[in-house]
Amino acid sequence: MKNYFLLAGLLSIFISCGTSEEKSVDEIIQSNDLSEIRAKKNELSNTLSEVSKEIAKLDEAIQELDTSNKFALVALDTIKSQLFKHYAEVQGNVATDENIIIYPEYSGILTRVTVKEGDKVTKGQTLAVIDDGGLSSQLAQLEAQARLAKTTYERQERLWNQNIGSEIQYLEAKTNYEALESSVQQLKSQIAKTVVRAPFSGVIDDVLSEQGEVVNPGQNQLFRLINLDKMYVEAEVPENYLGKVKKGTEVKVNLSSIAKEFKGEVSQVSNNINPNNRTFRIKVALPNEKGLVKPNQIATIKLNDYTSETAVVIPENIIQKNAMGESIVYVYTPKEGENTGIAKKSVVETGYIYKDSIEVKTGLNSGDILITDGAKNLRDGQEVRIKTSGGNE
Repeated sequence: MKNYFLLAGLLSIFISCGTSEEKSVDEIIQSNDLSEIRAKKNELSNTLSEVSKEIAKLDEAIQELDTSNKFALVALDTIKSQLFKHYAEVQGNVATDENIIIYPEYSGILTRVTVKEGDKVTKGQTLAVIDDGGLSSQLAQLEAQARLAKTTYERQERLWNQNIGSEIQYLEAKTNYEALESSVQQLKSQIAKTVVRAPFSGVIDDVLSEQGEVVNPGQNQLFRLINLDKMYVEAEVPENYLGKVKKGTEVKVNLSSIAKEFKGEVSQVSNNINPNNRTFRIKVALPNEKGLVKPNQIATIKLNDYTSETAVVIPENIIQKNAMGESIVYVYTPKEGENTGIAKKSVVETGYIYKDSIEVKTGLNSGDILITDGAKNLRDGQEVRIKTSGGNE
């Protein structure tokens, strides 16, 4: 921009330096003389070319005399050892072992349904009742017979203990009583199947049969019961992570559908490798205090497969590649008492990359001053100047 104003000023001087008899540009244009207009244009073009050459000479002289232009401006950062963790990502699904369909254990009419969708129930709570088809009456008769048989057995036992009566009478009374008692218990067990109870505490997610329907074991679905307190994520991990992932490995579980991330650890590692996709299964327990986590949600599991307590970590975009394919960075060596220094090239060996940061194995040490900005066009041994907060030296 400075050169432009200088060029414009010099050009105006050249134009104004013409003799007083010369016509101005406006006068020449008003004359409508094409040849004269063209001649004036050529004259000014030649003048402009001469001025440009003079400006170029001035720029060259300025660069030779202004020593501040010899320094590349750079930004710096002092390297400190820090904790570095790398995470491998795999996809998984939310599941729970307590997510079941409840079927009837007895055939009959569903006479009563005691719950509705969304109800919270406790283990053993009655969910529905099936008509027992007269089993209760049979039970009452059997219990009466069992009581009589018990009385007869107890009397025969007392007589037998007093050596009165025959052994066969005693054994018959005992056998009859035990048989009737067994029948009573079997009938009670059958009647118990007419009452549908919750096998565990949870939430009735769906009521699948209505009151009055005829239901049969293994055929008619009654309820879906889910316990949302014991959730976990299940995922398949590639075989090459087998030596890095174990029970207790730190993980982060991201559920994008509810915008939540949970910290946890691997609770179970499968001992089997799937031959079809060369993976093994893992489980990670999930907290679900507010009930936001649901079965079959998609989850991203971040597995902590590498940790270094004292790593040298730098931004990945600082690293450059030279013609030999080496990874290089520039380290700043300050000059005593000056705001300038020397850029030294360093060949580095890198490790894991995570979230735009990369671990440097060799080539940099804690305490080195790294050039983080302005390093793209540097050469080894070049003098540099530190940028100030305003962006200038």
